Amino acid sequence: MINAGVLPPRSDRMTDFITKDGKVIPLNGGGGGKKGAGVVVAGALALTVAAGTGGVSSIGGLGSTEVGSGGSSLRFGPRKAEGQKAARRGDAEGAWQRMGMKQLKRTARQQAECVAVSFGEIREFFTRTRCTSLERALFAVTDGAGNTAVISVVWVGLASTGDAREFETVMNRHGSGDVHPLGSHLLGLAEIHFTGLRYGSDRDGKSVTIAEAETAGGRIDHDTLDALAEVAAHLPRV
Repeated sequence: MINAGVLPPRSDRMTDFITKDGKVIPLNGGGGGKKGAGVVVAGALALTVAAGTGGVSSIGGLGSTEVGSGGSSLRFGPRKAEGQKAARRGDAEGAWQRMGMKQLKRTARQQAECVAVSFGEIREFFTRTRCTSLERALFAVTDGAGNTAVISVVWVGLASTGDAREFETVMNRHGSGDVHPLGSHLLGLAEIHFTGLRYGSDRDGKSVTIAEAETAGGRIDHDTLDALAEVAAHLPRV
């Protein structure tokens, strides 16, 4: 489901679908992304980064270029695992470095009321299930070659482990809605369209962390963005 007033997914996908965790997820059409699409409206200025080479950035070191064609788990397994370990320790900058990226800036975590910042089935879930907390943050990272990504991380607290399990199940389902990311003007970025196609989640007891990644400047391939989101989902609420 796509919320009213939200831009449709971009049409410049390099492939028609991806395979993730054994599931085929369409990149064009099919209702948008995994869970609809979210748009954050920004201010006038974009982050200033070094001029790029015009290639498509892929994990493999600062400035490397490659067009993504496979799954992030297959291409980036060892490096992603190291990034997730750093993320679990609360070392966000170390996590990005292990992914061949450098953090440019981040927002502070901001609290929000769950129903007010959600839409689709996710909003319906929050109207019938008590959400004890919701915090959001944004990170901007670069490969050092003019290509920049923005990563949204949302930490959701539920009243029980069963509620957390149910929330993650709904959240992971294609077309189920979303929690709106923070506005990218907080990072000095222009409008960022979060499609939900580059996504990661992690559940720990009564808490669920969800992360999404999109290109903010230059070109970064799908698999790299997906791997960044899957690393970011392991950042603790600290």
